[in-house]
Amino acid sequence: MSDYRAPVKDMRFVMDELAGLPEICQLPGFEEATPDVADAIVEEAAKFSGEVLAPLNRVGDKEGCTLGAGGVVTPPGWKEAYRQYCEAGWSGITQPQAFGGQGLPEVLGIAVMEMAQSANMSFSLGPLLTSGAVSALLTCASDELKAIYLEKMVTGAWTGTMNLTEPQAGSDLALIRSRAEPQADGSYRVFGQKIFITYGDHDMTENIVHLVLARLPDAPPGVKGISMFLVPKFLVNADGSLGARNDAVCVSLEHKLGIHASPTCVMAFGDNGGAVGYLLGAPNRGLEYMFIMMNEARQSVGLQGVAIAERAYQQARAYARERKQGRNAVTGEALVTIDQHPDIRRMLMTMKSRIEACRATAYYTSGLLDRAYAAADEEARKRALYLAEFMIPIVKGGSTEMGIEVASLGIQIHGGMGFIEETGAAQHWRDSRITTIYEGTTGIQANDLLFRKLMRDQGATAQVVFGEVAATAEALGTSSRPELQAMGRKLGTALQDWIGATEWLAANAKTALSAVLTGAVPYLDLAATVCGGWMMGRAALAAARHLDSGDGDQSFFSAKIATARFYADHQLPRAAGLAASIKAGDAAIAGLGSEIF
Repeated sequence: MSDYRAPVKDMRFVMDELAGLPEICQLPGFEEATPDVADAIVEEAAKFSGEVLAPLNRVGDKEGCTLGAGGVVTPPGWKEAYRQYCEAGWSGITQPQAFGGQGLPEVLGIAVMEMAQSANMSFSLGPLLTSGAVSALLTCASDELKAIYLEKMVTGAWTGTMNLTEPQAGSDLALIRSRAEPQADGSYRVFGQKIFITYGDHDMTENIVHLVLARLPDAPPGVKGISMFLVPKFLVNADGSLGARNDAVCVSLEHKLGIHASPTCVMAFGDNGGAVGYLLGAPNRGLEYMFIMMNEARQSVGLQGVAIAERAYQQARAYARERKQGRNAVTGEALVTIDQHPDIRRMLMTMKSRIEACRATAYYTSGLLDRAYAAADEEARKRALYLAEFMIPIVKGGSTEMGIEVASLGIQIHGGMGFIEETGAAQHWRDSRITTIYEGTTGIQANDLLFRKLMRDQGATAQVVFGEVAATAEALGTSSRPELQAMGRKLGTALQDWIGATEWLAANAKTALSAVLTGAVPYLDLAATVCGGWMMGRAALAAARHLDSGDGDQSFFSAKIATARFYADHQLPRAAGLAASIKAGDAAIAGLGSEIF
């Protein structure tokens, strides 16, 4: 099984050329994110992920977590690695300095996160959930709760979780039954059971901060009656020390297809009198606050698709360079390494081009989030936020579906050995399979893109994106390089397919809802495909500028253009088929009952 080496050169290229780090570091509060600082952070994160986290990936998969009388026990090496992770400051890299963080931009933090996810996806999930919990507390917690909990969570001394799902309430949170009863001292007693709680219990930190959705006694029905509560594993005394054990307990661990070393817990709240909790924000606005965590988590899970695909690609590439089999179809040379066979080359380039496209889309979106937070002009902030929110379901849905497909190709390149667990190729597919499910399935992302993002402003944000894609296609088309001109033509054609599908969905949204919903996931796939082509086109233009000026690593820039051309040739043509599928709607099954299945 190959080692993991972070693709630092590509990360820095995307950060600078596509996400706009040089401009972002000029924004108020981000001045410290200079090129030298960015280089140092990325290099150190690459070293840490490769030397500390990656070697534990296989250990965690084989050993998994166990539940004993004292709670969940993580695999060997986990606690030590987490201690090093926190001591190095990785837990708070993008968090506010006021609470112990470093206050660096998201577009820099996303590279650190990708490395951790590639090196060890199971490990990375704990910090991911903690970061989301911190964001929620920053938004809606009282000053008193912030003073008690935030610094501990930002520095990683305590971790955080999000508790939404219940046995009877999966994605439909209107069915939540957990309840919270007010107490005389202003606290609440929380009762209920939550399932699929990532890092709901573990032995890496002394305390765990659960953010729990529950209903107050007078809450209205449905999603409008959900509040959010902070429920610590251990209560905190006035002096900041830990007090009594709270009535929040992991009662079982799920046995999963993948991410074995990430404890997925069934949590029981209040089985012995009630778990002490504290209301966050206003009553009955819990779902609104939880979506702060959810949106951040969706961006991060989309990045998991990129990260796990990168790990699978590196392993498949290393295997293809070593494995000898067959004859070179062109030269006739016998017993060559399989990376000389056209079909293997096609699969490797498919993996490489799709990873680079999705990485660029994710980093670009992080850059938008930085601008939405720090831009001096209010209109600029609003524009960046709307664009980021439009892109997040594309990142989440598109990148995670890509990750599964790329991990599957990695197994294919290994041949029969890929089906053998000892090679490690199968673990990447098993680990990736959850990413299209948690934090909202691909279908949920597609509906979010259509109804919450595309139609909320009558398509105005989509028109901005279409305009940006068209400008890139035009720039490619007017290039002096024939290969870029060819890319521009194909990107322009794919964009027209996307626009046509968008217009069809908008025209039928009120009169043919079933047909529109049937086309939702193909529409997300279409959007992700074209956005990937847009990013690859921008990358090719930037690489061509460097080639023309003669600066930097010329072989890297040449490869960047070749990879972008491959994406245009072999991925963008999918847009026409997806558009046709969308417009077909549900005509084949409209009016038929369930017996058709």
